[in-house]
Amino acid sequence: MSIRILIADDHPVVREGMRALLDAERGFEVVGAAVNGDEAVRLAGELRPDVILMDLRMPGTDGATATAEISARYPEIHVLVVTTYDSDQDILKAVEAGAAGYLLKDTPREELYGAVRAAARGETVLTPTVAARLVTHMRAPKQSNLTPRETEVLACVARGLTNADIGRELFIGEATVKTHLLRTFAKLGVDDRTAAVTVAMERGVLPGSRNQA
Repeated sequence: MSIRILIADDHPVVREGMRALLDAERGFEVVGAAVNGDEAVRLAGELRPDVILMDLRMPGTDGATATAEISARYPEIHVLVVTTYDSDQDILKAVEAGAAGYLLKDTPREELYGAVRAAARGETVLTPTVAARLVTHMRAPKQSNLTPRETEVLACVARGLTNADIGRELFIGEATVKTHLLRTFAKLGVDDRTAAVTVAMERGVLPGSRNQA
């Protein structure tokens, strides 16, 4: 049985070139082509391909958004991103959207064929370069995304100040101090003041020394 493939790319030359390349390989059948993410989602529902080769940056709905929608609606369809972009942000966005793989458009023909077959089997396919970048990103320190005010409040906690002390120093109410702390706990994944300060120091949010009572 042939692997049914849908191509999603906004460049006609790329679409036709990829179609010709895939149709030439035994066991592949290109069942359709989409020019943007919206059409890719629609055709995914109509044609139910086994694999979609998805470009990332297209007008209207982009490839990552379309991938997320297709993955949610049709989990049996495997989306293989094929793009010219290999930034950490693009890779992470595609993987988080549910892409089964991430290839660059300069991938050799035989590797592309192998990736399509692997994706059809439900395997994850990443070129060595992309895999290395993804691993590096996953190992990087997580950003806490504390607001400037939350960081100020936490710095006061690190100095051993009570909520009342913090309120007086920052000219805010105790209830506001408590709200900032609760949000900080949630962002850092902790349950108390001491743990919040410790984690913040480990992540470089606060200086590495403290004088907490």
